[in-house]
Amino acid sequence: MRMSTSHCTIITAIAAFFLSAAILSAVGPAEAADALPPFKDDLFSKQTVLQTGDDGAFEVIDYDEMRDINGRDQIPQKRVQQKYVALGIRKAQADETLSLDGIKLDVTRVGPAGNAAFTVIFIHGRDGDRRLGANDYSFGGNFNRLKNLVAGNGGVYYSPTVRSFDSSGVAAISGLIRYASAQSPGRPVILSCASMGSQVCWGIARDSDSVKRLNGMLIMSGVTDPDFTRSAFYKAKLPLWFAHGSRDPVYAAANQQALFESLHKAKYPARFTLFQTGNHGTPIRMIDWRRVLNWILAG
Repeated sequence: MRMSTSHCTIITAIAAFFLSAAILSAVGPAEAADALPPFKDDLFSKQTVLQTGDDGAFEVIDYDEMRDINGRDQIPQKRVQQKYVALGIRKAQADETLSLDGIKLDVTRVGPAGNAAFTVIFIHGRDGDRRLGANDYSFGGNFNRLKNLVAGNGGVYYSPTVRSFDSSGVAAISGLIRYASAQSPGRPVILSCASMGSQVCWGIARDSDSVKRLNGMLIMSGVTDPDFTRSAFYKAKLPLWFAHGSRDPVYAAANQQALFESLHKAKYPARFTLFQTGNHGTPIRMIDWRRVLNWILAG
């Protein structure tokens, strides 16, 4: 029986989905390093490394506002050029309100609600909401790339609205981690936090119930937790990646770098990306999501 081109395309896509899920759940660390294939790497991954240190765990990346904002955006800081985005992924996107142990949490979900190959959660900073992490055109299209890297490879991406960055916010995200883990049992869960949202990440790091479901974290432009080494996350030695702008006026890069260096000396699995001359929002725009996710998935 002959099949049309459209039927072949659908079958190929279905096969790719299950193959991706199988790879992420079954392969060893060496193979998992390439679990997520390239996606617009020519636009997002070709960054100039100015300096490396700590056996390659620390890197300084060249950043130039005229090139990386004005030269990249159609409308600076508001709308990236069209070539940086692939909008077909919106078909897998939905706004939902989850009920998590009595806590109502508004989220934008991209990808399957159940049986996902892996889960990525992004926590915004002050004055943000779920729309920030789902905006295809802001921050140089980097969230659109993230959505395509995750949902395009059988994973699910959550961008929740965090109403406070205290214990209540931590409780809400702890509930989301439990929910995501229950929806896709045994599959990796990665938590990423930006700016003031990093307080949620540090709170989650102290919650052993959440930590046992996590595979790693990314902290961008965040506050420093001086007591991190006492946390359940630290004791579990889960991968931790920091990203910061060298000229961040909100949270000093030096404080976060000092924490990273102490972790590196203790042989903890940590990495640090410093964007030279970068500001507070630079890491959200410039972080290479594919590198980060593949490193954590391989951990």
